[in-house]
Amino acid sequence: MSSLTQATGGGLIPDPAVLVLEDGSIHRGFTYGAQGETLGEAVFTTGMSGYQETLTDPSYCRQIVVATAPQIGNTGWNSEDGESRVDGATDSSGKVWVSGFVIRDSSRRASNWRSERTLESELAEQGIVGISGVDTRTIVRRLRDRGSMKAGIFSGEALSGGDTDALLEKVRGQESMAGANLSAEVSTTKSYVVSPEETKLRVAALDLGIKSNTPRMLAKRGIEVHVLPHDATLDDIKAINPDGVFLSNGPGDPATADAAVQLTSQVLGEKIPFFGICFGNQILGRALGLDTYKMQFGHRGINVPVKELSTGKVAITSQNHGFALKSPEGGEWDSPFGKAHVTHVCANDDVVEGVALVDGSAFSVQYHPEAAAGPHDASDLFDKFFDLMSGRKAATGTGKAAQ
Repeated sequence: MSSLTQATGGGLIPDPAVLVLEDGSIHRGFTYGAQGETLGEAVFTTGMSGYQETLTDPSYCRQIVVATAPQIGNTGWNSEDGESRVDGATDSSGKVWVSGFVIRDSSRRASNWRSERTLESELAEQGIVGISGVDTRTIVRRLRDRGSMKAGIFSGEALSGGDTDALLEKVRGQESMAGANLSAEVSTTKSYVVSPEETKLRVAALDLGIKSNTPRMLAKRGIEVHVLPHDATLDDIKAINPDGVFLSNGPGDPATADAAVQLTSQVLGEKIPFFGICFGNQILGRALGLDTYKMQFGHRGINVPVKELSTGKVAITSQNHGFALKSPEGGEWDSPFGKAHVTHVCANDDVVEGVALVDGSAFSVQYHPEAAAGPHDASDLFDKFFDLMSGRKAATGTGKAAQ
């Protein structure tokens, strides 16, 4: 079905669509992308650019993303900037992971030297139901005041009945993000390798929803990256004989990720250098004895300030998370693997943004140092991981160099 209808004056107007929020509010607009019905958790992102990277980030699985930028689609869509991989593919793909997309204004034209098609045509091709023409300022204020909530977008035949009470019932009846275990939905089903031009170190990377740029950033530093499925075991990791273990970003509630926590604990017990980001930060925190909680509306965007406690340095970071670690009293505690401490906090709200073992053998951050599509303030964390692995290899003769 076309998403455009012939108007009385001879022009074309988009077909109607509605966004229904769990609190009962109805937001009317126009079809954007595919027509139909989609359900998910409504969240907002503050990035003024990088919508392609956002839409293809596996961490947004089962979420309806509201863009705060007033106009979306200006730079179109290309085949290079996708941040997802499909079943071990060695290059990034443009698979869209969001459940739905909410925007205010759709750009009338896509203008960029790398653009290959429009954003709306790509969403329609992939069956992603969206809505445009709504007041995103009102929606974002509601989500900030009342928290991220269940939502649904309806258009075409899904809207033909006009019974908004029935639509609200569908929205409220869906699974909550709290308690959702989503790693299996987004993880690769088979291992693959991203190789550098010259291999200096080797890493086992657990894919809980890894973004494509992360292995590229590691490979750029001479690290051979073996990406493993979410259900990989310690034996799978040891078979690679890695110099370090990396835990990726991903969607869902970290309180459900018991298998990943157990694997992380085993890795720490083996004294293998460890680095985690985003979901991986929450997993490391749990392995070190901390609890997690669901935030009111989370951090999503490419402009979140984070303070490093040891130096006072502030980095502008890319983030996408709705859960966080509970801060321990005093910022330091005794973990099963030695003294641990909070290393970073958000400058806006003091949310824990990084933890580590005091001996330096394991560390993690809540943000995205691979930063596709920016900023790049935190990319030196990959250098820190490289130095950690190199130091251990030199001291013990373990890892790739021992082969």
